[in-house]
Amino acid sequence: MTTIDPKLLEILVCPLTKGLLRYDSANNELISGKAKLAYPIRDGIPIMLVEEARELE
Repeated sequence: MTTIDPKLLEILVCPLTKGLLRYDSANNELISGKAKLAYPIRDGIPIMLVEEARELE
């Protein structure tokens, strides 16, 4: 189970909206509520590229 450092979560923002992100531990993703995108975390590294993000419904 991968977790994300809370300090890292404090400084990361959505590259599209510059809004805050929340960590979804069930899917191992960072969620941008404003952009309705989920950024994957691979091998402990957040992939902060809009084209890599999954759209949320």
